[in-house]
Amino acid sequence: MKVFDFFFLWVILSLLESLSCANNSKVVNPCCYYPCQNSGVCVRFGNTSFKCDCTHTGFYGDNCTTPGFGTRVYLSMKPSSTTVQYILSHFYWFWDMVNNSFLRDVLMRLVLTVRSTLIPSPPTYNTKYGYLNWESYYNTSYYTRILPPVPEDCPLPMGTKGKAVLPEPKVLVKRFFKRDKFRPDPQGTNLMFAFMAQHFTHQFFKTDQQVEGGFTKALGHGVDASNIYGDNLVRQHQLRLHVDGKLKYQLINGEIFPPTTDKVPVYMQYPKSLPPEQRLAIGHESFGLLPGLTMYATIWLREHNRVCDILKAEHPTWDDEQLFQTTRLIVIGEIMKIIIEEYVQQLSGYRLKLKFDPTLLFEEQFQYGNRIALEFNHLYHWHSLMPDSFLIDDTEFTYSQFLFNTSILTHYGVEKLVEAFSRQPAGQIGGGRNSHESLLIVSEKVIEESRMTRIQPFNEYRKKFNLKPYASFSEFTDDVEMARGLEELYGNIDALEFYPGILLEKTQPGSIFGPSMIEMGAPFSLKGLLGNPICAPDYWKPSTFGGETGFNIIKTSTLKKLVCLNTKWCPFVDFHVPPNEEPGQQSTPPPEL
Repeated sequence: MKVFDFFFLWVILSLLESLSCANNSKVVNPCCYYPCQNSGVCVRFGNTSFKCDCTHTGFYGDNCTTPGFGTRVYLSMKPSSTTVQYILSHFYWFWDMVNNSFLRDVLMRLVLTVRSTLIPSPPTYNTKYGYLNWESYYNTSYYTRILPPVPEDCPLPMGTKGKAVLPEPKVLVKRFFKRDKFRPDPQGTNLMFAFMAQHFTHQFFKTDQQVEGGFTKALGHGVDASNIYGDNLVRQHQLRLHVDGKLKYQLINGEIFPPTTDKVPVYMQYPKSLPPEQRLAIGHESFGLLPGLTMYATIWLREHNRVCDILKAEHPTWDDEQLFQTTRLIVIGEIMKIIIEEYVQQLSGYRLKLKFDPTLLFEEQFQYGNRIALEFNHLYHWHSLMPDSFLIDDTEFTYSQFLFNTSILTHYGVEKLVEAFSRQPAGQIGGGRNSHESLLIVSEKVIEESRMTRIQPFNEYRKKFNLKPYASFSEFTDDVEMARGLEELYGNIDALEFYPGILLEKTQPGSIFGPSMIEMGAPFSLKGLLGNPICAPDYWKPSTFGGETGFNIIKTSTLKKLVCLNTKWCPFVDFHVPPNEEPGQQSTPPPEL
């Protein structure tokens, strides 16, 4: 009996030991706690040990939280991002003085260097790898990542905080993104800006929907004008006239418009019901979706052919290929100048007059080249810009009347579309509850992709970009109902996802979006623009652009010149609605086009 009792006790103890070992095998990956601060890198050792690599961060200690002497001095003198934004967007008299002195170049150089150094170069991570390796650098079919993905073995979706199940994307966007009433941007941004945002960014935001895991089809990873010329050689050659460097076109009432797909059989995403004569063939396969995009495609087509004529007159011996290639470089330069000096200027709200001048960085440590980050792609989904309807020449178009309606462009002409879009306000991007119902599906898809690619929580990105993480949802938003709802769905502010965080964050007074969008978006934008090859010393010189004439086309380009040199008459054109002008209140049904 005693032998049996001893045997029974031994079995029980063995089972308990087995259970204990099983429980110990489910230890939490310590990197799931995001223990390393100030851009320190978490390296796991064994089951429960980790070490923070603080190299080049300016901090030391177990969690990279103790600043070195130089860092301590720098932090004591550095103003907060809110203070900097306030100074840059106020004090008109001071900035008028700065903009007309050598200080403009000094401060612009500072803006470029401080912002661009926040973006790793060369690239670091991708969705497959949460550690540095050759594949992440070499495989450009991936979007790069600023932060590694959430480790796959974390106990909760966002690491170790929040709820075990993330809220349904459809529930999120319906409660917090859907528009009740259109809220115009207080900075005065208009639809001319909104359509430029779409046209410009879709040359490098081209997610490969056929492959899961953060892949891109835009292998150029920057401003390459592939939205004008096509993203591959076959498409490019189909769109080219192969005479004098020009692109193919059609004439309607004596005006140049893109050709139709029956004459230029490139793939375009048109509904089958659209008549062949309305299917315009342009660089990006999706740009037939909106008249604002076909408008910009037409303007750049005309500008390309105009520049070809100028170069042909200066270089009569050049063949078609050299005329085309040089014109493309000039067009890329024009795009970047307009984007920095007018588009980014409008977004920033700065009183400092921004300047596109690559020579400002020639004496600085700056790496030329760029990789588009998945996080940049996600934060740039600004569909709140779109209004409830579109007003053109006192005629109101609903979404169903506007989408895929290329006849709007050919009926009204570029001039009237530019005038209409320049006068109609765009929506405020930040703060939530300002997306048109028909566009909510896009936000759902972004949230779904962010989960599939395991993007880290919003607060981790706040820390990465030197912003203080939010302590609560009530600090994150002034909307009491939204704060309660997010608390209910996520359970913890440290579990709030990146995309909802950056779009729903409370806006700064009079601003188009919240501070996180400014602090995260600006570095991506400026690094991507100034990292372009044409900005490098070996490229940025007259010979690259066919001589001083071509070089000066870039240096003197403006949005107004781009439009007015390619239209019959010069409409009002700007990225800002006219001062003290309200959009038309009366409208008539759209005509039969």
